[in-house]
Amino acid sequence: MSFPTDLEIAEKADIQHIKKIAEKLNIPEDDLEYYGKYKAKLPLKYIDEQKIAQSNLVLVSAINPTPAGEGKTTVTVGLTDGLNKIGKKAIAVLREPSLGPVFGIKGGAAGGGYAQVIPMVDINLHFTGDFNAIEKANNLLSALIDNNLQNKKNNLNIDPRTIVWKRVMDMNDRALRNVVIGLGGTANGIPREESFNITPASEVMAILCMSNDFKDLKEKLGNIFIGYTFDKQAIYCRDLKAEGAMAILLRDAIKPNLVQTLEGNPAILHGGPFANIAQGTNTIIATKTGMSLGDYVVTEAGFGADLGAEKFLHIKCHYAGFKPKVLVLVTTIRAMRYHGGAKKGEYENPQFEAVKKGIENLQKHIENAKNWNLKPIVAINHFATDSEEEIQFLKDECEKLGVKAIVADEFTMGGEGMKELAAEVVNAAENYGNNFTPLYDVEDSVENKIETIAKNIYGADGVEYAAKAKADLKSIYNLGLDKLPICMAKTQKSLSDDEKKIGRPSGFTVTVREFEFAAGAGFIIPILGNMMRMPGLPSIPASENMDIDDDGNITGLS
Repeated sequence: MSFPTDLEIAEKADIQHIKKIAEKLNIPEDDLEYYGKYKAKLPLKYIDEQKIAQSNLVLVSAINPTPAGEGKTTVTVGLTDGLNKIGKKAIAVLREPSLGPVFGIKGGAAGGGYAQVIPMVDINLHFTGDFNAIEKANNLLSALIDNNLQNKKNNLNIDPRTIVWKRVMDMNDRALRNVVIGLGGTANGIPREESFNITPASEVMAILCMSNDFKDLKEKLGNIFIGYTFDKQAIYCRDLKAEGAMAILLRDAIKPNLVQTLEGNPAILHGGPFANIAQGTNTIIATKTGMSLGDYVVTEAGFGADLGAEKFLHIKCHYAGFKPKVLVLVTTIRAMRYHGGAKKGEYENPQFEAVKKGIENLQKHIENAKNWNLKPIVAINHFATDSEEEIQFLKDECEKLGVKAIVADEFTMGGEGMKELAAEVVNAAENYGNNFTPLYDVEDSVENKIETIAKNIYGADGVEYAAKAKADLKSIYNLGLDKLPICMAKTQKSLSDDEKKIGRPSGFTVTVREFEFAAGAGFIIPILGNMMRMPGLPSIPASENMDIDDDGNITGLS
């Protein structure tokens, strides 16, 4: 098995005009808002709750990933193609990539090999301008806050020391993590400390993804918490009368984006929040649109199932009323070696003993899935360095747990290499009887909700709270936000809050360092460890390998 070259992929791609893709979904041309020939926005009117109830939602998650990731997006795209290969009307619904990772470590984020969404270059760059709109809406609120501090007539008496709202930019830039603004005299504002987040970490992004319609969007924007007055009164976005203007900037961004896979199947891309500090999944609107138009919708949730799937199920499903029919857990033999203690640089070499140890991580995720009343299917994302012995061992161990493990060859074979997995997904949707059940009640106390996640999902013995976390918790209760779902912010590399604890750690407690909350988006964020909201660039950024020729052809972006 050899990896396909960019030329081979380009030769296979038969990119169609987006109106042809829309025809497959019975969408007339007049309903498309074109962004060139190969991408378009869809109106919200296609959301149909009756059709949603009849559609099959397939959630793709994974084990705790290696630093290189395990290929959830590739599997999601490949599975969509595989389902169409066996005669099902399937749509992939995915997040949009951020420019920060594109030019930083990861490079492009639109799948890979023969399992890609296209036009890849457009998707990885400015696409339809959604991220730009979110950035501008976020920064409009920042400008209005600082203007109010400066304004003597309509001043809300905001204490600048309590302002939690941050500016954003969609680029990795560590120099913006902590800055001072308002210097240069009284005409230039009130001097204060400020910091930038990357755009996917903006609450405006989270709100866009959690909104059901335009009215809901404006209400959620109005509920954004800004800080306190000098006399300790809470200040929200609505107090600045900012939500209407912010919503204007999001007028087009709220509409989902239609593109296609390499095999000409429909894909919807919309929204892109971080998965370790936010909910890590595409918009409710996009998922509902896909479920209204297709019999099967294949979607993904960021990082391992302890983050992505947990948040998808307890946050997104809570607000949208979704119940996935199928859960696919992506793993790789490489990840088994990693969790089994293989050293960096050895992940690509067959190491049966490491796989035997590392499978404990997958076993825990399978147990977690069953605790949600979701019997999973394991997709073994195939690499050329996988040995038959390692693959067979993984299949046998899954069988002992009553779970099917199927090799996924989407990268080298596209949908043809996913037909077996697709057939089992259909079998699961029709016969498994999955019935998602949340692990906690949102009406429970904040502490009990966190403890449920820590003990049942991570395998922790308990939860400890730092002094700042205890103080933050009082504020959450005082503001009446304690009945919101929990959005845990922790490392994606481990089931615990310590990235060095690989495999299936035990005998540990998790520590909540502090709390944040997204009053607009509707969740509480316990911070476990140091979460980076503005990444930096690596010593050799992916951008160094990118170029564009005189004809506008781009290389190095995939």
